[in-house]
Amino acid sequence: MSTLPPAPLRPGRIRLALFLAGFATFSLLYGVQPLLPEFAREFGVGPAESSLPLSLATFGLAVSIFCAGAVSDSLGRRGLMFGSMALAALLTLLAAMLPQWNALVAVRALAGIALGGVPAVAMVYLAEELPPQRLGAAVGLYVAGNAFGGMTGRLGVSLLGEWMTWRHALMTLGLFDLLLALAFLWLLPPSRHFVRRRGVSLAFHLRAWRDQLRDPHLPWLFSVPFLVMGVFVSVYNYLGFRLGGPEFGLGPSQIGWIFSAYVFGIASSSIAGGASDRFGRGPVVLAGVGVAMIGVALTLAHHLWLIVSGVAVLTIGFFVAHASASTWVGRLGGTHRSHAASLYLLSYYLGASVVGACSGWFWEHGGWPALASLALGLLAVAWFAALHLRRHAPDDRSRVAPADHPAGD
Repeated sequence: MSTLPPAPLRPGRIRLALFLAGFATFSLLYGVQPLLPEFAREFGVGPAESSLPLSLATFGLAVSIFCAGAVSDSLGRRGLMFGSMALAALLTLLAAMLPQWNALVAVRALAGIALGGVPAVAMVYLAEELPPQRLGAAVGLYVAGNAFGGMTGRLGVSLLGEWMTWRHALMTLGLFDLLLALAFLWLLPPSRHFVRRRGVSLAFHLRAWRDQLRDPHLPWLFSVPFLVMGVFVSVYNYLGFRLGGPEFGLGPSQIGWIFSAYVFGIASSSIAGGASDRFGRGPVVLAGVGVAMIGVALTLAHHLWLIVSGVAVLTIGFFVAHASASTWVGRLGGTHRSHAASLYLLSYYLGASVVGACSGWFWEHGGWPALASLALGLLAVAWFAALHLRRHAPDDRSRVAPADHPAGD
């Protein structure tokens, strides 16, 4: 009985499909960020509560990443990624139609859970299907899609909100990303090397995660993404309230252009990777956190150009610190690097969720000086954690297999 030969490898289609997946995932996740002042006005909630549609979505994403990786071992990679994107886009359309605040928040949380299937599986698919000499370019394009989607979702919704309601802007985002999900399904070839796994127990995963948390170095490393991502999201969450208030009186589209600072982050993350190989991960993480602190300090100014410059500097520092810290996971994770990567991602998105929501209290009760003081304090803790790692954790300068790298926005 003859069997058909496997379909020819099509790396170009794979790279484009995963770029679209990264773009759709993070545009759906962060597209509501510029709408927080609109939520506060329409639903009569405070700035801290207005951040819940974003904070609970990132929390749901963090938790679902754990489950999605294991589920994909049984169900397959391609179908899970498409289902995640399509369901999240449909939930975004639903959220735009809901008149009740609690229902909107709940649907956003479900959208975050749905999105977990993409970042948990994308790197694994690429590592399984592409030869090593083609993997680096594909991973780089996927990560670029993450960052570009996060920037475009924020900026696009801001610009659309200038001439239509926030509901129509959110519906436009959902429809666009639903089309991207269909394009992804058409472009991405079915898995050729996927092997369905059975019999891997929950106890195995729990033991692996327990061992990672008992490691003398990894908990220090996990604290870095929690803190720097929490600060990064907090500044972006509440800066719109300040710039749109009486001090500056900017409109939604003017505030939205600040999200174009992501361009600096996209460029700096690639530079950080090369610098980590040359100088070591510890010095680069320390430098990134230090630059982020300078950026936050600049936002305390009362001149708009200094505040915008501070956001750009913060963005550069954040991406440098995150890009370098994430590569450290493969070095310290040992035989369970994928479990270490999942804990890194959990810390990363929990920082966005927990710190991003709690920092609203500081804005409400102390204004921007209180929020910036919190941010500087958290970054100082992250700096000391990175200093501890530099002094005590192994840090060779060889490259780690990209499939083991966590990839965030």
